[in-house]
Amino acid sequence: MPSAKSCTLKLWDKINSGAREHGLFRDKDAIVLAVSGGPDSVTMLDFFAKLARRRRLVLLIAHLNHKLRGKDSDKDEAFVKELGRAYGIETVTGRADIPALAKRRKTGLEHAARLARYDFLTKLALKRKFRLIATAHHADDHAETFLLNLLRGTEPKGLLGIPVKRTLAGKGGARVIRPLLRVTRAEIMEYVKANRLSHRKDKSNEDEKFLRNWVRKTLIPLIERKQPRFKAHLAELSAKLAPLFGRALPGKSAGLAKHLLKS
Repeated sequence: MPSAKSCTLKLWDKINSGAREHGLFRDKDAIVLAVSGGPDSVTMLDFFAKLARRRRLVLLIAHLNHKLRGKDSDKDEAFVKELGRAYGIETVTGRADIPALAKRRKTGLEHAARLARYDFLTKLALKRKFRLIATAHHADDHAETFLLNLLRGTEPKGLLGIPVKRTLAGKGGARVIRPLLRVTRAEIMEYVKANRLSHRKDKSNEDEKFLRNWVRKTLIPLIERKQPRFKAHLAELSAKLAPLFGRALPGKSAGLAKHLLKS
């Protein structure tokens, strides 16, 4: 297994190169970090916490308890609070009744949870006058989103997948940035293991009754048996479409494919 130093340098290089290319954050920026407690967001937190002093960043950890997994959800919340104490970063938590929101909006639990999460993050950023909200979406999430949009039926814009940054509607002009979009799930797990980072495991991510889980656990591995470069091909296609919609994608078509194939 690669050393902790080599894993760290590799992942940091990907994040920093993407941040420079797309102007994701600057010195002295105030950033709300959306931390669920899973390996993706713990990796993002570790990156920003170690970068904060040199770049004079102001950080705030945010965690929304969706109350969907009973005691496990409460343990996630407690874990994130402990992370905040360990890193010396202020942590703000909130709670939401996702089933009630889903019923009121006549939508599924996944979509309701997403609505609640972004509402929580946006209001917090506005209240605290933070310009940026960082989420831990990564390269595999991008491929999954592409396929989900395709399966559900989408306009051409839906084939762009996850944008690396976007400005949220409403007052304040808070911007969501996704600094890990050039990093794969495998690289995140390698980083977590090499740096011995504690994290929580969301068992609901294993339940294939949720379409995204089925896409991740069954559909993509099945396709990759026939075409190992499948995720890279999706990234290339999204990047080629991006200029048509003025969208910022994780990288240029060749560049992003190269990053994905390094994992």
